[in-house]
Amino acid sequence: MNPQNNISRDDFMAFFRNNECLNTLSVDDRIEVFSTILLGSSDFKKPLLDEIFSDYGVENLELVEVG
Repeated sequence: MNPQNNISRDDFMAFFRNNECLNTLSVDDRIEVFSTILLGSSDFKKPLLDEIFSDYGVENLELVEVG
């Protein structure tokens, strides 16, 4: 991306909090954002994944924490 085209953090967050804007993203766009936005493995905690499963009505998966 050209540095002159950068958006501010506030603009970025406003985009993702706006359903009309989100509806402009394709399924592939959404998967790309979801799969790349977290910093690393330390972000993947059971409570976060449980919340995501709950938010999306995923009832056929169970997350088990090991260790």
